[in-house]
Amino acid sequence: MDVKNAFLHGDLEETVFMKQPPRCVLPRPNAICRLRKSLYGLKQAPRAWFDKFRSTIQIAGFSQSFSDHSLFLCISPVGLTILLIYVDDIIITENDSENITKLKEFLHTSFKMKDLGRLTYFLRLEVLYLPTGIMLTQQKYARDLVARAGFTDDKVVYTPMEINTKYKEVDGEPFNNPTLYQQLVGSLVYLTMIRQDISYAVQVLSQFVVNPYRIHHTTLLRVIQYVRCSMSQGVLFHSNSSIHLEGYTNADWAGCTNSRRSAIEAEYRVMSGASSEIIWLRWLLSEPNVAITSYSVLYVDNTSVIKIATNLVQHETTKHIEVDCYYIREFVIDHFITLQHIYSHDQLADLYTKAMTRA
Repeated sequence: MDVKNAFLHGDLEETVFMKQPPRCVLPRPNAICRLRKSLYGLKQAPRAWFDKFRSTIQIAGFSQSFSDHSLFLCISPVGLTILLIYVDDIIITENDSENITKLKEFLHTSFKMKDLGRLTYFLRLEVLYLPTGIMLTQQKYARDLVARAGFTDDKVVYTPMEINTKYKEVDGEPFNNPTLYQQLVGSLVYLTMIRQDISYAVQVLSQFVVNPYRIHHTTLLRVIQYVRCSMSQGVLFHSNSSIHLEGYTNADWAGCTNSRRSAIEAEYRVMSGASSEIIWLRWLLSEPNVAITSYSVLYVDNTSVIKIATNLVQHETTKHIEVDCYYIREFVIDHFITLQHIYSHDQLADLYTKAMTRA
């Protein structure tokens, strides 16, 4: 569903005045207007609208999620209704059709709404309903990106970036249109939400947005060519998947040509971040009563960091990263997470740390 003129629904808590609008005749000259409702352009307009929506939806029996404040849940004896809002765009899902009908009627009476029907397109994400589950793609967004790049040839590439290639901040001739480079890289960043296979290439190219060189632009065009050759790629959520949460972590700070950092420390930093993400997802899933009873496996391809993280003995050589070590150990002890070694060729997180071969 879509809310029409969402920001105009917000109630102002502060006292706000504005100058007399052009061509607006007031009883007295030089009069000013006191705003009773929010207007587009006010800094507090988004917050005022969200506060208005939150208070309204709570009247309908919804509670706000503690894990994601844009998520609202209504749990009743007859079913579960979930509502997700992003500014003025709303997704509703449920397991009881009567609940969703009542909710839509309530929203129509509270705000000016437009019912867009079954979810097929949301924030440039395309939703495909397949016999095996639901697939998310960004094909239309990718086609628009390829068109903006202005390709005229039909060259086919099978990987987004050449392997074993290092890029420097200063390398050859500067690119004469840095704005175009920045726009295309920014568009690719949004595409990585679904297209995980270009994540590493995009993060490499993002390092040069301030001062790109021609070699960086050439590499950027290769990534876009790869996207053009793989439009149908997406993420499939199988309808028969088991509720089991797993994670993969990897780091490659030592491979950076511009800076060198401790590889062990980097491994712990990403493990700590992945642990936080896993715990957050477990909390989020528990709110609609989706219980994950087993621990979550965190796969790591470095046996040294697993030994240190699971060993309670103080390590003098790693005391500068003990905060991350103890953070992970707590989750291991509490049986939320277990660390497991994985061979490098099975490490899915390599998508984020190195260029992949065609195989």
